[in-house]
Parts: sequence; structure tokens; C-alpha cells
Amino acid sequence: MTTSPAPIPASRYNTVAIALHWLLALLIIASLGLGLYMADLPFSMTRLKLYNWHKWAGVTILLLSAARLLWRLTHRPPALPAAINAAMPAWQRAAHHGTHHLMYLLFFAIPLTGWAYSSAAGFPIVWFGVLPLPDFVPADKALAELIKPLHEITAKALAALILLHIGAALKHQLIDRDRLLARIGIGRAD
Repeated sequence: MTTSPAPIPASRYNTVAIALHWLLALLIIASLGLGLYMADLPFSMTRLKLYNWHKWAGVTILLLSAARLLWRLTHRPPALPAAINAAMPAWQRAAHHGTHHLMYLLFFAIPLTGWAYSSAAGFPIVWFGVLPLPDFVPADKALAELIKPLHEITAKALAALILLHIGAALKHQLIDRDRLLARIGIGRAD
């Protein structure tokens, strides 16, 4: 006896929300990977170039996160379909909401701590080599040494949450077969 997958959710996120989700996902994952890669490189022109790219990505992530949050606050997302919501234990619903709220917080905290670290270390940010940004904090080597681990810890926390988020999405797609991913643009929404 074969079972058919649960019906697909009736509504998707709108096109802007979907585009911001995937654009931020790509930028954040690329920035996390770049941060891991460049951190252990010896001092060189390549390392300096990669640090600039990482900073540019961070500022872009900060701006896109602000746009995403503004969009989210002004455009209500579709509710979880009743069948999916009913099938989720309370702890999963709490984890779903908690993970999303914490990820939003980290979307801002990580770029801001990176900007603060760069400013405190005395390295200004010139976005895409064109737009100089003001120092977020005054240059202070001791402050830079306090901020650097905070930037690293929050980035690692976001990486862990991303893995959790991806794991939950794959569980819904491959195990529950509820096609929840169609809400964010993967698969048919009919």
C-alpha cells in the first residue's frame, strides 16, 4: 500500500520574501565559508583582498537583513498549513519559532560585531571599494580583542542554526513528505 504525500500548503511566501530568503542564504553561507577560509591564511595581499570581500558581504547582509525584516514586518507570512501545524509536536513549533527569531537576531549581530571589530582594530570599511563607512567604534586594540571572539562565536552559532534549519527542511521534504519547502519556492505550489 502506498501513501500519498500530505497536500502541499495552499500559500507560498511572496516573491520578494522568497528572493530575500535565498539571496541572504547564499550570501551568509558564502560569508561564513570565506571567514573560515581566510582566518588561517598568512598575511598577504590575497588575505587582505578576502577580508575586504568578507566585509563587503557583511555590510550587504546587514542591509538585506534590514530590508527582509522590514518586508516581514509589513507583509504577514502565510500561516503554516493546519495539517502540518497539527502534526508538529509543541517542541517543534517552539524550535521553529525560536530558530527563526534567533537567526534574525544573528543576521544583525554578526555584521555589526564584524564592523565594530574592524573599526576597533583600525581597519576602515570601504564598501565595494567605493563608499567609506564611518567607524562603528573608536580604534582601540584592547576593544578589538574583546569584540573579535564575539564575532566568531555568533558566526558559529549562526552556522549551527543554519544546519538545524536545513536539517528541519530536509526532514519535512524527505521524511514527512509534506512539501513544506514549496512555501519558500522549492517545488510546485499547486
